[in-house]
Amino acid sequence: MHIKEKLAQNEAAGRIGISFEFFPPKTAQGVQNLYDRMDRMHSLGPSFIDITWGAGGRLSDLTCEMVNVAQSVYGLETCMHLTCTDMPRERVDAALQSAYKAGCTNILALRGDPPREKEVWEAADGGFRYAKDLVKYIREKYGNHFDIGVGGYPEGADDNPDVDLLIDHLKEKVDAGSSFVVTQMFYDTDHFINWVKKCRDRGINVPIIPGIMPIQTYAAFIRRANWTKARIPPDWLEALEPVKNDDAAVKEIGKRLIADMCRRLIAAGINHLHFYTMNLAQATQLVLDDLKLTPTPETPLQRALPWRPSLGLNRREEDVRPIFWRNRNSSYIARTQTWDEFPNGRWTDSRSPAFGELDAYGIGIKGTNDQNIKLWGEPKSLRDLADIFVRFMEGKLERLPWSESPISAEATSIKENLVELNKRGLLTINSQPAVNGVKSSHPVYGWGPKNGFVYQKAYLELLLPPYLINDLIARIEANEDLTYHAVSKSGELLTNTRDSPNALTWGIFAGREIVQPTIVETISFLAWKDEAYQLGEDWAKCHDAASPSRKLIQGVMDNWYLVNIVNNDFHNTYNLFELFNDLNVKDLDVEVAGEIVEPKALQNGTTNGTTNGATPEPVAQN
Repeated sequence: MHIKEKLAQNEAAGRIGISFEFFPPKTAQGVQNLYDRMDRMHSLGPSFIDITWGAGGRLSDLTCEMVNVAQSVYGLETCMHLTCTDMPRERVDAALQSAYKAGCTNILALRGDPPREKEVWEAADGGFRYAKDLVKYIREKYGNHFDIGVGGYPEGADDNPDVDLLIDHLKEKVDAGSSFVVTQMFYDTDHFINWVKKCRDRGINVPIIPGIMPIQTYAAFIRRANWTKARIPPDWLEALEPVKNDDAAVKEIGKRLIADMCRRLIAAGINHLHFYTMNLAQATQLVLDDLKLTPTPETPLQRALPWRPSLGLNRREEDVRPIFWRNRNSSYIARTQTWDEFPNGRWTDSRSPAFGELDAYGIGIKGTNDQNIKLWGEPKSLRDLADIFVRFMEGKLERLPWSESPISAEATSIKENLVELNKRGLLTINSQPAVNGVKSSHPVYGWGPKNGFVYQKAYLELLLPPYLINDLIARIEANEDLTYHAVSKSGELLTNTRDSPNALTWGIFAGREIVQPTIVETISFLAWKDEAYQLGEDWAKCHDAASPSRKLIQGVMDNWYLVNIVNNDFHNTYNLFELFNDLNVKDLDVEVAGEIVEPKALQNGTTNGTTNGATPEPVAQN
């Protein structure tokens, strides 16, 4: 969606909008850490984010990559910075095409700073001299596909202190086709408000978004103010100078000063705040908390779907996903990018059954070997392994190999059951409780338009030792409401399903057909199986080849089954966890996962609609 449209929606609803700026880090690990932070800051409810280009375009490739990831993986409406400086026309064209393919529809067109090795700015051969030229070029080439913003300078630019002349230049950029303005950082509120009035008097009527720089430390505050030549009000210095060596006190006072400045801006008619995060979260969130602009349990963000939708060009209408990738959003996006049909959001007979080779998408666990050993320790027995899963269920670990984020609030109602199951050595990697018609505005389970009702079936996915598989399947098949899939690493599949997609969540809303956004199906489960076992093997390989931890985790991956169970009675008259009551689990204080024990059903052939031996041929389903 265009930023001007988001701004108009917020204004019509009487909401104060917020947005965040990020810049490309210099290291690969820094990029991954920033993605994690962007993902977490999504929960603060930004209308959009933007990603800077970098002086001279040296980080241009990374900027394009980050825009694509933010749009397609994290579902963040993203505005890409694009500068003229040191940018020949072909590089501009490549950047615009990359943004277009990523589904990005917003560009912030800037002249940019010169590279450090050049003292005087000059246009590249075939490039653009001014931002207005870049705006005009984008409009001519892409029409209204991109919403184009430009920079505003309330206190002058680095090479031009004449504020009034810069307002004339801003008018030229707006006349060339830009539809919003994002300003340089400032701290003098009165001066900014007067500058906005001058802009309006000059005929600049597009939205003007103030750039807000939170205060992290005193040294950084002074350095950035000097760099941008921003005037610091005397009372700010009086408040901060005495505590300048106390970072906590600076942050607390800085939060109050910035929040008070924002309140004055809002009172003056500004209804959107753009935060220069410097790739940090805390200082920005402190200001937003003080302003009461962050979602709360009483006023949660309204989710469009149970999972976060992608904003990739070909995925915007996608409204169905298999549950297996709920906690692995980035790998799901990568592995399904070659599917034949996304625009209608439904999978038809023309859907490609190919997920591609795992290696082609870089699927793997996050973090370095050392980081993962520090996080999960060095388990030497099944009990140690179970304790790791229990700590995750209790909220004491931030991730597992199969889950990139901490356990969600949705699991609260079944957390005790999950903890007890994992204590017994039955390792759960995905689950959800049954929900029977809660309001779509519910702070935990709600999604979709307001005044609707949402439902979901109880679901459980776990790793199970092979000696238990026959007993568990017999218990499942004794209850006609339960369906399951169980698969080994080699691809031996047992299931009582008919290979058709089984809706796990659905919503009913006024004036709309029933929406079924989350499913279980055999073809997707078999694709997920490959990834699930590889994630475990990647965990094993964090440890030395001869170590007990390596042998333990690899033994589980080689021998245990991946099982999912669905209770199709969403009234939840039968608790899935009752299946495991009195299940005879062996001693957990063993150092290896045990030799593989094939269940009788697999030794003697197929049973009850199950498949023995080879993975079945994929069947596309309506």
